Amino acid sequence: MTSTSTETSVRRETEVAVPVERAFAVFTEKFDGIKPREHNLLAVPIAETVFETRVGGSVYDRGEDGSVCRWARVLEFEPPHRFVISWDIDPHWQIETDPDRCSEVEVRFIATGPDRTRVELEHRHLDRHGPGWERGRDGVASEGGWPLYLQRFTELASGA
Repeated sequence: MTSTSTETSVRRETEVAVPVERAFAVFTEKFDGIKPREHNLLAVPIAETVFETRVGGSVYDRGEDGSVCRWARVLEFEPPHRFVISWDIDPHWQIETDPDRCSEVEVRFIATGPDRTRVELEHRHLDRHGPGWERGRDGVASEGGWPLYLQRFTELASGA
């Protein structure tokens, strides 16, 4: 896994030994197995994380009590090549309701062979979150942020 950070973006990538279609499907259809349960904005434990696989859909956590926390909107969805979601979480790890103050996460899936796929993740426009946005950038760039998600994705995609 490689990583780079610029002032207002975080980029990470990984490569998996599966075809591009499978990599895309695992990331979007099995996102519940990628997002750690402890990454929780609800007041109760998470029962599941749902990634609605369509433009206009949401990414949300459903609590064990049925409560819902929508923390991303699906802005673009182009299987099996890419998707873009909003990041509706502010630098204080609270839900942001103003779309103009949300960053974006683009994930691209590039076939590097018949059974290999490079996955490139870019979390951009982090400065849209306003004062303290650097805290959010540092959080998603840390080992417990996107690197952990990509590690869990790699394990899930490879059947580990």
